[in-house]
Amino acid sequence: MRQHRPGLRTLVSVKSWLRTRPRWAAPAAVLACLVLVAALGVTVLRAGPAAGFRVSEAMLAVPESPGSDTTIGIDTSFFLPAADDGPMPAVLIAHGFGGNKAKTARQAEALAQEGYAVLTWSARGFGESKGQIALNDPDREVADVSRLIDWLAERPEVAQDRKGDPRVGVTGSSYGGAVTLLSAGYDDRIDAIAPQNTYNDLGDAFFPEATGAGAANGVFKQMWTSLMFTWGGFGDFSGLAEPGAQAPDEEAGETPEPGGEQGAENAPGEQQGSDQDPAEGAPLTPSQQQLAELADKLGVDPDDLADDPDALGKRIRCGFYREEICGLYERVAENQAPTDDIVELLHRNSPASVLDRVSAPTMLVHGKRDSLFTLDQADANIRGLQQNDVPVDVLWLEGGHDGGQYESGYIRERLTSWFDTWLKDEPPDGEPGFTVSRPDGPRGSAARSDEAPVKATAERYTGLTGTTQRDIKLSGGLQPVTAPPGGSPASVSSLPGLGRLTGLAELDGGGFAVDMPGQLATYESAPLAEPTQITGSPTAEVTVVGEGEAVLFAKLYDVDRSGQATLPQQLVAPLRIDATDAGTTAKVVLPPIDYRVEEGHTLRLAISTSDMSYATPDETATFNIALAGDQGVALPMRPELDAPGGAVPEWTWGLPLASVIVAAALLLVGRPRAGRGDPAPSPGGDPESDPPPLRIDGLTKRYPNGHLAVDDLAFEVRHGQVLGLLGPNGAGKTTTLRMLMGLVRPDSGQIRIFGRRVVPGTPALARLGSFVEGPGALPHLSGRANLDLYWQATGRPAAEARIDDAVRIADLGAALDRPVRTYSQGMRQRLAIAQAMLGLPDLLVLDEPTNGLDPPQIRAMRDVLVAYAAEGRTVVVSSHLLAEVEQTCTHVVVMDRGRKVAEGRVGELVGDGSAVLIGTPDPEATAELAAGIDGVAAAVADTDGVRVQLDGLGSGALVAQLVGLGVQVDRAVPLRRLEDAFLSLIGGGAERDPA
Repeated sequence: MRQHRPGLRTLVSVKSWLRTRPRWAAPAAVLACLVLVAALGVTVLRAGPAAGFRVSEAMLAVPESPGSDTTIGIDTSFFLPAADDGPMPAVLIAHGFGGNKAKTARQAEALAQEGYAVLTWSARGFGESKGQIALNDPDREVADVSRLIDWLAERPEVAQDRKGDPRVGVTGSSYGGAVTLLSAGYDDRIDAIAPQNTYNDLGDAFFPEATGAGAANGVFKQMWTSLMFTWGGFGDFSGLAEPGAQAPDEEAGETPEPGGEQGAENAPGEQQGSDQDPAEGAPLTPSQQQLAELADKLGVDPDDLADDPDALGKRIRCGFYREEICGLYERVAENQAPTDDIVELLHRNSPASVLDRVSAPTMLVHGKRDSLFTLDQADANIRGLQQNDVPVDVLWLEGGHDGGQYESGYIRERLTSWFDTWLKDEPPDGEPGFTVSRPDGPRGSAARSDEAPVKATAERYTGLTGTTQRDIKLSGGLQPVTAPPGGSPASVSSLPGLGRLTGLAELDGGGFAVDMPGQLATYESAPLAEPTQITGSPTAEVTVVGEGEAVLFAKLYDVDRSGQATLPQQLVAPLRIDATDAGTTAKVVLPPIDYRVEEGHTLRLAISTSDMSYATPDETATFNIALAGDQGVALPMRPELDAPGGAVPEWTWGLPLASVIVAAALLLVGRPRAGRGDPAPSPGGDPESDPPPLRIDGLTKRYPNGHLAVDDLAFEVRHGQVLGLLGPNGAGKTTTLRMLMGLVRPDSGQIRIFGRRVVPGTPALARLGSFVEGPGALPHLSGRANLDLYWQATGRPAAEARIDDAVRIADLGAALDRPVRTYSQGMRQRLAIAQAMLGLPDLLVLDEPTNGLDPPQIRAMRDVLVAYAAEGRTVVVSSHLLAEVEQTCTHVVVMDRGRKVAEGRVGELVGDGSAVLIGTPDPEATAELAAGIDGVAAAVADTDGVRVQLDGLGSGALVAQLVGLGVQVDRAVPLRRLEDAFLSLIGGGAERDPA
């Protein structure tokens, strides 16, 4: 292993040259880059897409265990650059649990094209590799990595630090991230590592304890553990079906769900017919070929399986796991608690056991949306490495085992740069530090849709307690809670391993967090006086009164002004407390988060007696819970994390001059003149004398490609109405709005605003304010400057702008005087809406105005639109949020394939009443019970559950009564009446052409 530099070198780089370049350098550099890109393009076209690398396959023999004469095969792929430029550094890439080497091929190809020799492999029990899963046993999976390094040491293409010591780095995600850290602790030939989304100690991960009591007293993370043991280690012989989830792009740190990468294609062999006909009542037994394939995969004697039904049964039950690992899981699942030997085994197979030996520079990447391995696991790894004085670069990014947004390109660039620094001795971009993704922050011009746009950075990672702390008082006295037998029905904080399968992983915030009535104690803060960025683990102290062991679950909600609660990253902290009549007090460490709570929001500490993800006691119990003393919740913060705005393209610096020239030209020309009977605009309007604000007759538009976007559309909007324009993608909504503003010429028909036909330059358009297809603003100017410039371009007097009124309505606040490049997406949206409201137009047209807004902002926008129309003005809103349309709009026009399919008041389309869908295992019996409850008009069993029509009874009271009657309630969701009406009108939402 080579000696690492005590500090990173600081060399003159391209970046420093750019800062001091002469004026002529920028255009010259641009021209040179264009020439270079063109040349490279020709080269790529000539060489072909496959010329950047070459790959060879091999099955390497490794000992089954230390000192064993038995060997097993490890399936490998070796990637090299197409051009052999002499000895080069190597990188080992380990796959995630349930995966195989194929899942890391794309990353291997990319690194090979960057000049690395890359070795990928399928771990024991996965893919085509033989042997049995031992959960990263140092004597097996970890020892295999050392054997792979031995093999690299014999390759002439791989650079050597000395004989038998190749220049090598290791990376991997989740299961592969753990073996990366473990291998660096056992083999000092490893020169740099980049573990991603992995654990510190499996015992603490599977048995977390929010009071710090340790794994032996932890709460069993039942669902995640069950998924790993039932999905990860089975092949086709077990009779289990592949879950069917598409594996994510593991090349850049995306973490697969357990089982998402292991299915029929990785089984030991295709299913063959049995030696017996499967006649009715006849037992099915494996064929000789199946037994041989299974025995070969596991490295056992096929006769032992054929002659011993018990051994075969155990093997089918345990899948590809070693028997001691299988027995570990069975004991834990039965007892719901670990024994000392289990804790010891899990610790031995975890990075925690070797961190004090790791000397390789480490880039540690971890996802924030991860209920399997939460950020405290990453924190434990970082703290252990820092004690060794090892260079550590820490990245907290989006996504994780629960799904969410992944930052593939960014991770790939950072990982390549890390290996370039430590394996190629190239100058670093900067010192290792701490980087946090914050997708709700300002977006740079280079941000891509698959990457979080802003990276907050600090010089050094300092842990989960923050560098400052804010104490928030909570109110709420002693509250009783009941623990249901077996934890059913259970509260829901997340959907472990199922988020990406169901699509719920993409929900922004606590869209599916559910707390069961009677099982919950809550403590609420006053509205926050200022925004607060939490970075780390919030803490609180609670007192539990009762008898016996209390298994509780703590979570911290962000509650907006409308009362909607969001659970950051869907994370919950389990704790186990021995309650006494005198009360037991414990400090609760909540899950680490990086999350911004907006001004005016409140915090809610919730303590529940059940959670779907965890095992709870079988016995029912009742406890009383209170905050300890006059306590609240302590919020860790790191204000020094700097999140600068994105870079501004150089061409935008010419925009102000262009805008001034356009504004001056408009001012010289003057305001449009009324002509041919068109009345001058009369802001405010008179509903009694004015024609309808908007009337559309026979409107038709066909594009040159033949697509009929709008077909004979006709409707009218009256004074004081808020009209919702609804329809699926391709319905023609946006085309209609473009024609309304004079941006697109219709083929036939006409649009009239306040009685005047719309053509380009119609003076009546001065009474129209609009916002269509996203915000647009000059990024280097402040919000106020953008509004001023826009209004000057209209040529209208400044006194008519009413900028202060528009800003107040859009709730821009202090952000008005900041550069737009520092705005979040929601703030940009509000700036665009303020622009549309300048002059307080009599007709306001908004296309998807709530895109990018958070729930309180959506509610505020709803109130603004209703109040705006109440003053006699008119609003037209195009939206996909049917629930918001139902609460905001007085009237609705529904379009489908360019035609109007329905029109009228919202109430006429959806009808009155209230309905709720109850999810339950026995819909028929539940419907019968629900029908007999006072306040229920009707209850009908359906394939989705029970549809209940309420008559004066609230949905929460309905759930409480059903639970009291012994009904297992899995979910209770409102039936969105407008959505039902909408889907029935458009025929269920078949695939459509884009608008």
